Amino acid sequence: MVAWLLWGCIALLLYTYFGYPALAALWARLAPWPVAASLHYQPRVVMIVVARNEVAGIQAKIATCLAQDYPPDRLRVLIVSDGSTDGMDDVVRGFASSRVGLLAFPLTRGKAACLNDAIASCDEEVLVLTDARQRLSPEAVRYLASNLADPQVGAVSGELVFVADDANAFASGVSAYWRYEKCIRRSQAAIHSVPGATGALYALRTSCFRPIPPGTILDDVAIPMQTAMQGRRVVFESRALAYDTPSTEARQERRRKVRTLAGNFQLLSLYPQLLLPWRNPIFIQFVSHKLLRLLAPWAMLLALLSNVALALHSTFYAVLLALQLAFYALPALGALVPACRNVGLVKLAATFIALNGYAMLGFFEFLTNRNTHLWRASPATSPERPRA
Repeated sequence: MVAWLLWGCIALLLYTYFGYPALAALWARLAPWPVAASLHYQPRVVMIVVARNEVAGIQAKIATCLAQDYPPDRLRVLIVSDGSTDGMDDVVRGFASSRVGLLAFPLTRGKAACLNDAIASCDEEVLVLTDARQRLSPEAVRYLASNLADPQVGAVSGELVFVADDANAFASGVSAYWRYEKCIRRSQAAIHSVPGATGALYALRTSCFRPIPPGTILDDVAIPMQTAMQGRRVVFESRALAYDTPSTEARQERRRKVRTLAGNFQLLSLYPQLLLPWRNPIFIQFVSHKLLRLLAPWAMLLALLSNVALALHSTFYAVLLALQLAFYALPALGALVPACRNVGLVKLAATFIALNGYAMLGFFEFLTNRNTHLWRASPATSPERPRA
């Protein structure tokens, strides 16, 4: 029985991180579902930026939105201020363009509540949702909108690109993990849909939007999944780029990922129908990419404990336990010996163990913190942006 538990946990981990990505890639190659995109499709677009206390960067964000290679008379920018107190609202009001609007709320309520009200005020056919921090490529909106020429497509995720000239070992690990994620998303989009979008940049048909609970943490998963459950596709556009810098400190990445993973647990409680294959048309993708990631750290723990029990009576399982412990010790080796930090296996182990640890912390965050959806101050930057 203990051996079955060990190998079951190992099988779950292998499928989650290796088997499913390989299966999705093969599926996409053998049975791709092309998008009937057209760059001639140019609907009216509103770019919505929900922000709080972003006075330092809001001008640059508006500038990158207005610089889009898209007909100016068919694109406007709406800045939604969630109870800002740093003068950001005045900066937006003073912007010399009739294409820039401000929707300012006096009290901080969280991004989801602001999105509900902001979208209700818009009459454009397409919404482009983007965070305050990232610079956008000039063609981003044009490429996003082109996918919506296909009537079966309801939402389009852009691509987040990490840019860092002086990235340390931790930042390199985060960037490598994100590249791995993007490969999976490309395969999922080619099959049917991505179970979520890049929060930094995604587009949505206004007709597909359904209000989300005000306390929602991950709007960039809840909104696309609602779109998929309406029978529309959620695709990935690799030419629509948002540029960001990776986390350079474990503490910074921990705060972001714990919040994101708490949001995944919350999503299951808000939309339990996602676990019903007859309601969720991308059930396999959702379970394999989202749900199993939440179970993985517990599988790691059970695998370790069951291996300890088996190692007491078997040389084979003793060797297997030694390999497990050696893998888990690699991050400590990197911490103690700086020269080892840039070794590929050490970076891989550190990132893998950290991300699964964050999943455990995310579960406890979900259980204990009902204000996770609100903006939180970061010691190193302006108030923390909700990011998926």
